Amino acid sequence: MLCFGHDWSGDPLSKTHIMRILARDNRILWINSIGYRAPTASKSDFRRALTKLKAAAAPVKEVEPNIYVLNPLAIPAFGVPGMRAVNRELLRLQVRRAMRRLRFERPIDWVFNPTAAVVAGALGEETLVYYCVDEFTAFAGIAPQLAQLESELLRKADIVFVSSEKLRKSKSALNSRTTLVRHGVAFDHFRKALDHVTEVPAEIAGLPRPILGYFGLMAEDWIDIPLMVDVAKHFSHGSMVLLGKVTTDIARLTELPNVHVLGRKPFASLPGYCKGFDVAINPFPINEVTLNANPLKVREYLAAGLPVVSSRIPEVEILGQCLIGDGSASFIAGIEEALRDPGPKKERSESMRAESWEGRVEEISRHMAAIGAG
Repeated sequence: MLCFGHDWSGDPLSKTHIMRILARDNRILWINSIGYRAPTASKSDFRRALTKLKAAAAPVKEVEPNIYVLNPLAIPAFGVPGMRAVNRELLRLQVRRAMRRLRFERPIDWVFNPTAAVVAGALGEETLVYYCVDEFTAFAGIAPQLAQLESELLRKADIVFVSSEKLRKSKSALNSRTTLVRHGVAFDHFRKALDHVTEVPAEIAGLPRPILGYFGLMAEDWIDIPLMVDVAKHFSHGSMVLLGKVTTDIARLTELPNVHVLGRKPFASLPGYCKGFDVAINPFPINEVTLNANPLKVREYLAAGLPVVSSRIPEVEILGQCLIGDGSASFIAGIEEALRDPGPKKERSESMRAESWEGRVEEISRHMAAIGAG
């Protein structure tokens, strides 16, 4: 199998969980992120470009049993005339060379990143799957050509999986074989928040309570900073703990003494942090990106047994287990209500037992079998 996803070294996302399960019986060539934002002259983009160039020189590596990672060289400049053809040939040569080394023939191609449309279908695939978890074309800084690439990918995919009802409605207009499969959760992993042997990390164990916890990417499209500032100020006697990569200006938060930005943490350590949280929050802004999203973190919070307060995101409402806030006052009221029964609880965790990634992969396999693939 081929998998065009994010960088393997990034946080485990839906594609990571799905491919790990599929790798139990299949070999996977994971192709690291091609990139969908045009590079800028910023220092961070320059460093990232250098890192990508160095990585591209490295050989294909087996990072876990049956999962091999390729660092491709591509140029995310979709608006430059002729660049698409250059990228197609660059990627085709690199992926085909890796396939020959691994003796891959007629693979199933799983595309999670629509920029892979430049090469999808040119690799001798037996089946082409587009697995769409975001409205990529709504992201800030995205090249307008991405919409065209995604449209082409949708039309030629043998089957399309989406993770939200809103995505199903929009993508099915271009592919009638669009199927909704909502996210699963690493239930056994997050359930460890309830284990007596799981330790709360020292950096939050002594913080003033209540501890309001968040983990995930903190980017322009994904985090409502004014809302979080209001929440942090209201609970100034407590603590707000933020875990994850930061790619936007959060100075208004970091200047508050009770806000603790602790950076990215290993996936293995997240149950310990959850054990130390009183309430978990999903403070998404309301925009086209988030309205199409199915926030994986919410299922992970619930599997850890935590009460959850979220912005009004359709896929969170569908779960029916979270308190929903419309604006700061409502969000704060939701947290106050959640604090009546704080911290990890077995009953909340059990509600996610049937939502495992193994179950989702079985669901995906049934849909694949129905179209004669698998």
